[in-house]
Amino acid sequence: MENLFERPFIPLTSDYGFKATFGNEHNSLFLRQALQALIQSEVPIARVDFLPNEVHRLNPDSRGGVYDLACTDEQGRYFIVEMQLSEYPEFIQRMKFYSLYRFNTLIKKGDYSFANLPRIYCIGIMGSVMFPDIVGHYNVVTLRNQRGELMDDQTTFVTVELPKFTTPATAIVTDLDKLLYTMKTLHEAPANSAEWPFFWTEEWLKTAMEELDRRNMDPEELLQFEMTIARNAHIMYNAKRQMEKATNDGLEQGMQQGIEQGMQRANVETVKNLLQMGILSVEQIAVAANVSTDFVLAVQANQ
Repeated sequence: MENLFERPFIPLTSDYGFKATFGNEHNSLFLRQALQALIQSEVPIARVDFLPNEVHRLNPDSRGGVYDLACTDEQGRYFIVEMQLSEYPEFIQRMKFYSLYRFNTLIKKGDYSFANLPRIYCIGIMGSVMFPDIVGHYNVVTLRNQRGELMDDQTTFVTVELPKFTTPATAIVTDLDKLLYTMKTLHEAPANSAEWPFFWTEEWLKTAMEELDRRNMDPEELLQFEMTIARNAHIMYNAKRQMEKATNDGLEQGMQQGIEQGMQRANVETVKNLLQMGILSVEQIAVAANVSTDFVLAVQANQ
């Protein structure tokens, strides 16, 4: 974690970074151009309107949820953007759940009209390789038959696996590559701007970078970010103290139970905080919290 604080930029893929860039309601320039690049549209997106990102239960037995970002543009197209840094084998199922929920809300009540439905784009950006057998880091998924012929693209899934993206800065031409390169490497950028890639001077990327530059953050913003890491260290320290106290009291049976319960609660809180940061992989979180990867995945599934 030391290296994280030596660099000038907060990771764009972190929870804080995503909200400050994609979720910036005061200046949507970056979001609009990023969406345009992700759906490969030749027509610029002129306006976006942010939507509530909560999925409400359709009935008492169904589940709800919260996705990272939802918005519409001036053409009435819906966008759902979900960031997933750690491994999540059922991630595509979650994307389907969110898109189908949005689809259901578009159906007119009463006559169940399916005519003239707006387009839905469900975009998943992944910090780990979810589809090892799929070629390429960028994939667009629509409804096609066995011959690959398009049957319907009213709902389109876009997936990006950042680890598969390896294009060097000197070979980058498209806005999509500029976006992915920035998402993957910004937090590793040197402080000297002379060493930055040429396209970081473009206004839409400059806008995002200004939001993530620690040197532009006021003390309260910086404190909020850094306290997340400090809170994790505090939780681990308290867990250790609880274990030491139980040992000194000599309550063998109660000690063991108390240690297990105390450590379990501490581990859950630690894992939750590390997941919310959006910086570490599942494996890295497991090492930091001294738990198994299954434990981390279980906490993640219940968030």
